[in-house]
Amino acid sequence: MSNTTDNHGLIMHWAFDERTGASALEGVSKTRSNIHYVFNEAEFTDPCPPQWRQGVAGGGLLFDGYSTYITHPLNEWDSNGAPQDDSALSIGVWVAPRTYEWGEGGKLAAIVNRYNEELKQGYLLGMFRHGSWSFQVGLENGDWTELWSPDGNELPKHEWSYINAVFDGNQGEIKLYLNGSEIASADLPRGSRLAEATDTELLIGKNNHSTQLAEVFSLHMFSGILDELKIYNRALSAEEVAASYQQVLDSHGGAHPQLEYDDIKLDRKPLLRDRHRPQYHVSPPAHWMNEPHAPIYFDGQYHLFYQHNPLGPYFHHIHWGHWVSKDMVHWRDLPIALAPEKDKLSPDAAWSGSATYDADGLPVLFFTAANESASPNQSVALARSTYSQDQDPDLVRWIKHPDPLIVQKKGIGAFGDFRDPFVWKDDEGWYALVGSGIEGEGGVALAYSSNDMLNWTYKGPLFKADIQKYPYLGPIWELPVLLPLGTNKQGANKHLLLVSPVGKGADVEVFYWIGVLDKQNLSFIPDQEEPQLIDVGDFHFTGPSGMVDPKTNRKIVFTIAQGDRTSELEYKSGWAHNGGLPISVYLREDGRLGIEPIQELESLRGAKRIFLRDQSLAETNRQLKDVQSDMLEIQVELEPGNAKQVGIKVRRTPAGEEETLLYYDWNTSMLMADRSKTTLHLGEKCKGVQGGKLELLGENLKLHIYLDRSMVEVYANGLKSLTTRVYPSRMDALGLEIWGDGEPVVKSLEIWDMQSIW
Repeated sequence: MSNTTDNHGLIMHWAFDERTGASALEGVSKTRSNIHYVFNEAEFTDPCPPQWRQGVAGGGLLFDGYSTYITHPLNEWDSNGAPQDDSALSIGVWVAPRTYEWGEGGKLAAIVNRYNEELKQGYLLGMFRHGSWSFQVGLENGDWTELWSPDGNELPKHEWSYINAVFDGNQGEIKLYLNGSEIASADLPRGSRLAEATDTELLIGKNNHSTQLAEVFSLHMFSGILDELKIYNRALSAEEVAASYQQVLDSHGGAHPQLEYDDIKLDRKPLLRDRHRPQYHVSPPAHWMNEPHAPIYFDGQYHLFYQHNPLGPYFHHIHWGHWVSKDMVHWRDLPIALAPEKDKLSPDAAWSGSATYDADGLPVLFFTAANESASPNQSVALARSTYSQDQDPDLVRWIKHPDPLIVQKKGIGAFGDFRDPFVWKDDEGWYALVGSGIEGEGGVALAYSSNDMLNWTYKGPLFKADIQKYPYLGPIWELPVLLPLGTNKQGANKHLLLVSPVGKGADVEVFYWIGVLDKQNLSFIPDQEEPQLIDVGDFHFTGPSGMVDPKTNRKIVFTIAQGDRTSELEYKSGWAHNGGLPISVYLREDGRLGIEPIQELESLRGAKRIFLRDQSLAETNRQLKDVQSDMLEIQVELEPGNAKQVGIKVRRTPAGEEETLLYYDWNTSMLMADRSKTTLHLGEKCKGVQGGKLELLGENLKLHIYLDRSMVEVYANGLKSLTTRVYPSRMDALGLEIWGDGEPVVKSLEIWDMQSIW
């Protein structure tokens, strides 16, 4: 793309036209720069090169936001780039950001840099919060100069922008150009000189002085596509900048180059062959997720959102991811629904919330707006779908109501802990629960009501814990969920209240009570004071959300399945966490809570591998030797006979060096998972024995098990679940074995292969 005039003073040029491989040609010196990328070498999936995309001129390079960056060797810079005359520097580059960084410590997500701000040396071109950008230089007189893009000149996500930064020391000027036009300038002392950042690498896509998170992740990485990066040791004129921009437009028929969303979106393909990543559990395309939340049904589709960091597989700068499905099983990835924006509502994060309908029956989202400059820094906010304008059934676009709807007042809950609104609508209006706490008393679900969805009245605590009696319920509750269960045999109308305790001493699990809702006073009266657990695994079934399915009237609960891995392994893997399977909860005849995976999951069944009845332990295990898989659905009923402990070993190597035992103990009435032999991998955390109480009351043990690579979900007798994670080190950890400490009878056993939803 360069003509003769452009090449004058050109000291570095990356055209990014390779379209494959793990290096990029620097065109002036004809040397190759290494592209760092997590999957250049891969432990759990197939190695693959960095992701190349269509650029504005030939190819472009996609930077994943946490692992992709380029180093240009110092010796190459010294021999072919250090300007003899350090009085001028110009940088031009086409950028298409995928997402913005939060800007920890005021640092830029670097596009290109070789600097040391502490020593006031070198230069840095990069992005900051909400798309603002800056060019910063160190001068020999000891000054550090920063020139920032003015308001209205932010770099839009998912679009190409052409940016130029020009330092002219002789004239005493520093300038920024956007799409060929000057947008900012500042005066410097005439005769200024750049202070060279010796002993510092030239990096593209990574900040020379990035902040470290969890001792593994480097913040301030560029996320998006770069193309045509050029560095000059002279000051480009305004005419030259405009001509360079026009040259690209001319190659696109005179129009600004367009970018297809599919070229820049997070791509799940590199992760599909990860041997630990679940294939029929819902997950983001890549990177980090927290709890799925805000489920809603509209226009023939289910929508589910999730807490998401699009920059990498670590907890930071939370957005709302978005999936859509016709059956709650097969999901499609959609663009991010809510992101932090440059406003006074939620500039820092969009935390969890819920979905309901407005007065016209259109979906609305209630979310926790994070604004660190406000006090309190959390409030309840609203976003509306643009469906009434564009009739988009996927509900891709959401517009935030400009002001918070509920702002916590002092004396109402624990000040500053006020989040995760759960909102529902009935014929009389809208109702909201907000998670918080009461000092000295423990967690609380605060209740509000509204006649118009915009103006809310505080009604008092719906329900609160006694932290002295139940210290594991913690000082704060998150993610309160209230679902109607219908009437019991006595004709009483029952509700289910779910909470997730956090804070000092909290057991971070999903606790529940069955009870009665006093709608007049918006208070909840539990049938039993002591809370119960839905799942008896350890921190693998958390972050509850729920909905009443309008199609079937089922009460559906969604959760996050925590990953149970170190930050180092999450870095190597490129993903962290996934959703649990949707479950249906209902009131049983005996008054207990029934828990079952939704029936639609049967659509994932492939070949039936085994069907047998009334077999001995030995004969069953003989037939099981041929079943080797990490994606299965298993239904088994075991009659204990003379055994006191019975169960099944999953993800087992042929000689049992690695295995996970799922079993029931009749002496203690405990459903357990023994992970003491789950993995030989020294870096994995999964180990030990976990479980909890399950009263079978004379029934045989009936287990409904879903294996999905690292996911293990066990549903026992329709009463409890046990969710856990397994990361075997050996590729042959694929076997099954029925187990008992005596001679149980296998009353029935059915096993199906399961298919990926992706």
